[in-house]
Amino acid sequence: MNRNLIYLLLLTGCSFCSLQVSAQSGLQRLDDRILIDLSNHRTPKQTDFMMFISKYNDVVNFAVPVGVLAGGIIGNDKGTRQDAAYIASSSAVNVILTMALKKLFKRPRPFAANVKINAVYQPPHYSFPSGHTSSAFTTATAISQVQNKWYITAPAYLWAGAIGYSRMYLGVHYPTDVAAGALLGTGSALSMQFMKSDRK
Repeated sequence: MNRNLIYLLLLTGCSFCSLQVSAQSGLQRLDDRILIDLSNHRTPKQTDFMMFISKYNDVVNFAVPVGVLAGGIIGNDKGTRQDAAYIASSSAVNVILTMALKKLFKRPRPFAANVKINAVYQPPHYSFPSGHTSSAFTTATAISQVQNKWYITAPAYLWAGAIGYSRMYLGVHYPTDVAAGALLGTGSALSMQFMKSDRK
């Protein structure tokens, strides 16, 4: 089951990449058009906010399992500690898969591939898939699996969606990078479900 999910994620990545290979493809033109439109409608306040949430994405992804672990230690709750390990393991799997896909596909960043795309800043490494998005969706999915309550799930996915949008808004990832990152992050967390506690 877990192996099949990982294979599915890799195949999905291959599908996205094959659609992007030709710079003249309709999907590539749509990717470019969306980013150009976003960059033409930036405002200083929106840009500051998007930079802020992008900058603190890793902090949130680190704080969630640490917070769950702290709760398990304070409450002497083995199940909660196990759930913290599940969230952390999901993130680790996601990082490995994201880095592998980036090195496999080597898609240039939007600002490097199209001079009309103006990025707010220029991060290194490759574009496909979006690492910020995949990590945010891994955390959102894992915490939602652990705490299946709307007031946890809704903000978690709202945060993850905002992270994905911020990467496009800032001009550092294509929409297809973000879509693949969301799928990869969600799949990473679901593939590690066997690690979470079986409490209801």
